[in-house]
Amino acid sequence: MISKNQVKHITSLHHKKNREKERLFIVEGVKMMDELLKSSCEVHSVYALEEWVVENALILENKEFELTTISAATLEKISTLTTPQKVLALVNMPDYEIKIDALEDSLSLVLDDVSDPGNLGTIIRVADWFGIRHIVCSENTVELYNPKVVQATMGSLFRVMVHHQPIANILKANKNTVQLPVYAAVMGGESIYTAELKKKGLIIFGNESMGIKRDLFHYVDHTLTIPSFSTGSDYAESLNVAIAAAVVCSEFRRRR
Repeated sequence: MISKNQVKHITSLHHKKNREKERLFIVEGVKMMDELLKSSCEVHSVYALEEWVVENALILENKEFELTTISAATLEKISTLTTPQKVLALVNMPDYEIKIDALEDSLSLVLDDVSDPGNLGTIIRVADWFGIRHIVCSENTVELYNPKVVQATMGSLFRVMVHHQPIANILKANKNTVQLPVYAAVMGGESIYTAELKKKGLIIFGNESMGIKRDLFHYVDHTLTIPSFSTGSDYAESLNVAIAAAVVCSEFRRRR
């Protein structure tokens, strides 16, 4: 049985300020719960339809979190989704810090003010697919625990470490210490298909409409673009940032 106070608490977490205060975020749906329960993330509590509880009885035997069986009507009240999906969990936000030496043996992404939740979620999923374990986001990039971001990752946020902090600090630290090559995805750079690409480095993607801030180019070693193969005078002006990230990451990994 779920109390009115619990319902109020869960619905308060639909808002960023309360998520940050409580250090909790919401995970919803069967697929997302499967990924969550396989991860090392600390689950605070789970609210589920009896059907889901029965279906997952064996998995739930050894889990140490509060489990509450609720009705479909209650799930609809607490859900952030238009169509709730059997189960909702509250998860503790992980505490981790990023230092530049953690990135020195890898390929990592840097996001400058990416504002659309679907784009951030998809980029996290792209990073997961291509084995990229770290994404550094500017402070004005959309919040990682926005429910739309969480849902768009399809569970990849449990495997990719996403860090919100001033990205100029990371780029400056890189320039002064490990000196990884820094790439910027822009409209007028060298073709991604002919440019020399290293196995390790930092790849910057900019805001959907404004691109990468000018002052960050002080740290950029190479500018890259995905060339258009459209013919004629009428063609798309640009690619969606999440699609661009997928193409760029794919080409970097192909070169390995």
